[in-house]
Amino acid sequence: MLGWLLIVLALLAAAFVALGGAGEGGPGLDAGKIIYIAGMGALVLLYLWTLAGDYRGRASQALAHAAIWVGLALLLLTGYAFRGEIRTAFYRVAGEVLPPGHGLEEPDAAAGERSVRMRRQSSGHFVARAEVNGQTMSLLVDTGASTVVLKATDAARAGIDTSSLSFTVPVDTANGATFAAPARVARIAIGPIVLEGVEALVAKPGTLKESLLGMSFLRRLRSYEFSGDFLTIRG
Repeated sequence: MLGWLLIVLALLAAAFVALGGAGEGGPGLDAGKIIYIAGMGALVLLYLWTLAGDYRGRASQALAHAAIWVGLALLLLTGYAFRGEIRTAFYRVAGEVLPPGHGLEEPDAAAGERSVRMRRQSSGHFVARAEVNGQTMSLLVDTGASTVVLKATDAARAGIDTSSLSFTVPVDTANGATFAAPARVARIAIGPIVLEGVEALVAKPGTLKESLLGMSFLRRLRSYEFSGDFLTIRG
C-alpha cells in the first residue's frame, strides 16, 4: 500500500507543477486548483483506507494517530500562514540577544542582492557592526552626515596615519563646531555587503564620541529602508 501512496503523491506533485501557475490571475478556484485539491482529498482517503486495514480492531489508536498527523499538518499550515509575523518575532528576539549593531542577513533577498537587517538600539539609534579595513567597530547610522566620519581612535585602528592628517574641514557635531580631516577608507563591510574606496572624514581627537556611518556609504547601496524598529540595507 505504501507503493500506491508514493505513486499518488508523485502524480499530485506533477499535477501541481504543471497546473500550479494557472491560477495566478486571481484568488478563485481554477481548474488546476480544483484538480490539486481533489487529488489531495483522494490521497487523504487512501491514507485513511490503509489505516482502516492496518488498525483493524484498534479504532481508538487509529484515531489518535490520525489526530497527531492532522495536528502536525495544521501546525505547519499555521506557521506558513504567519511566516511574516514569525520572522518579525525572530528579528526582535535576535536583536535583544545579539551584540549591539549585529545585523542578520536576510535569506529571501532578490537574486544577486545582499540584504542585512538590524534592529534599533534602546537608545533609539541604529548602530551597525562593521569591519573598517578589517577592524571591527560600531558605526552610528546617520543620514544627516554627508560622509563616513571616524573618531581618531577608530581611524588609527583602521590603519589611517592620523598624525599626518590635516584637520581643515569644518563640521558640526553634537558637541559643537569642530574640524575634521579628509580621508578614504579602503574597505567597509557590514555582513556580506562590502564597499571599497569609501570617502570619509577623521574627526579631530576628542571631538567625536561615536564614529558615523554617513551618506558616502549609504548612497552607494542598492537601497536602504527604515521600517519601524528595523533598518534594512541592500547591496
